Amino acid sequence: MAVWQKSSYSGTASNCLNIAAVGDGTVRLRESDDPDTVLVVAPASLRALLAAIRSHRHRHRHQLR
Repeated sequence: MAVWQKSSYSGTASNCLNIAAVGDGTVRLRESDDPDTVLVVAPASLRALLAAIRSHRHRHRHQLR
C-alpha cells in the first residue's frame, strides 16, 4: 500500500504532485486532480530526471543574464 505525500512545492494549491515510495523499490507519482493515473519509476530514473531538470533550469538562468 502506498502512503502518498504532497509535494512541498504545491503549497495550498489544489492541483498537487503526490509521491510515494513503495515496498517493491519503486517510486509512484500522481497528480491530485487525477489520482487514478500513476507513474511508476525506479528511484535512479527519478533522480536522473530531476538532475536533468535542475541542470536545464541552471543553464537557462545563466543565459538570461
